[in-house]
Amino acid sequence: MKKTLFLLLTIAIICQSCLSGRNSQSLSDEALLDTVELYTSRYFTEFINPANGLARERDNWELHGDIVTTGGTGFGLMAIVAAAERQYIPREQAVAQLDNITRFLDRVERFHGAWAHWYASETEQAYPFSKYDDGGDLVETAFLTEGLLVVRQWLQNSEVEAERVVAERADKLWKEVEWDWYTQGTDSLYWHWSKNYGWKMNHRIKGFDECFITYVLAAGSPTHPISRNVYEACYKNSSYYYNGKSYYDIPLSLGMEYGGPLFFTHYSWLGLNPNGLTDGEVNYFERNRAHALIHYHYALENPKGHKGYGANLWGFTSSDDALVGYCSHHPGTEDENGTVSPTAAVSSIVYTPEQSMAVIRHLYEDLGGQLFGEYGFYDAYNPSLPEDKQVVRHYLAIDQGPIVVMIENYRSGLIWNLMMQAPEIQTGLARLGLRYE
Repeated sequence: MKKTLFLLLTIAIICQSCLSGRNSQSLSDEALLDTVELYTSRYFTEFINPANGLARERDNWELHGDIVTTGGTGFGLMAIVAAAERQYIPREQAVAQLDNITRFLDRVERFHGAWAHWYASETEQAYPFSKYDDGGDLVETAFLTEGLLVVRQWLQNSEVEAERVVAERADKLWKEVEWDWYTQGTDSLYWHWSKNYGWKMNHRIKGFDECFITYVLAAGSPTHPISRNVYEACYKNSSYYYNGKSYYDIPLSLGMEYGGPLFFTHYSWLGLNPNGLTDGEVNYFERNRAHALIHYHYALENPKGHKGYGANLWGFTSSDDALVGYCSHHPGTEDENGTVSPTAAVSSIVYTPEQSMAVIRHLYEDLGGQLFGEYGFYDAYNPSLPEDKQVVRHYLAIDQGPIVVMIENYRSGLIWNLMMQAPEIQTGLARLGLRYE
């Protein structure tokens, strides 16, 4: 049955490419989501470094070296679990890849338990993300750990010994992260540490953004926890934490102007379920939904008059850009230059199902020949540009991962359910003063 579906989907894509931009086949919502999830998951099950199983940073790796990414691999770990549960790949294949990944993570150099942002596949050495960022990256480590906990929960009660071994290794790796060491003994949590440059970057993790999961994990660690005071004094103590304004009559409790790029509502929430989560003042699901809806209404208003913006084309985040390379796109900034990143609206489906489905259907049925390739939707689209420059035909791990995971959470809640079964997550939330209502 699955092989038949796979063949039909493959034929559909081939036909779609021949139609010069329009896919005449109209799929049901479920079939369309299945198609997008299946193809996008291949980035993490097929387009991987074969030696270690980790996610490559991007698909045009030949130009940059074969660099594997830790945060993107964290998203990939969750995508692999979803792919196995959907039977896109055999469970045995998934477990073998997870075994390979966790073995690599266990043998590479770490920095007080934290992994580097990137590693070079051939040497297995940390690869500098920037001049001083050549060591521990606590936020990327959090994204990776998010995936490790999902893997542990998925496999730990298995009757198959090889699966339990992977779960035990994932558990060991998570418990070795020294979250408390990254406070420098202060009331702040710091993003980077390098054995060559020490705390040179001095970047405090603060303000409502993609880093929320870092504090939940750090507070919930059974081996190296931080105190709630670090969360209150650092993360919540910034000029862009509280908002309190309304945009298009939509109140936004937390975050910068217009909420910032949409990955703020994705990365931490791939495993952490926002439904019903509150600190007594903020309902996190409603906050994230408001952020997505503000982007939607911004596209409807289209104050800069960009071509194509509307109910079927909205959503702005950090991604590739045909004009300036990788950068952040979001309302209220000069970088909002007409570029729409498919991952933004697609990964928001848990918050805005109707609005996101409209974008998915438009991108696939009307623009599929341009925008849909071997691993799903390409990274960026700007219809304001000449036709031959509109699409950035590349993929990034950190953009493909949220598409798979959030579609799966929308369809079944699988990744949320696994993550929230971890007792350390409940501990971390409680220590930060959060609860479910």
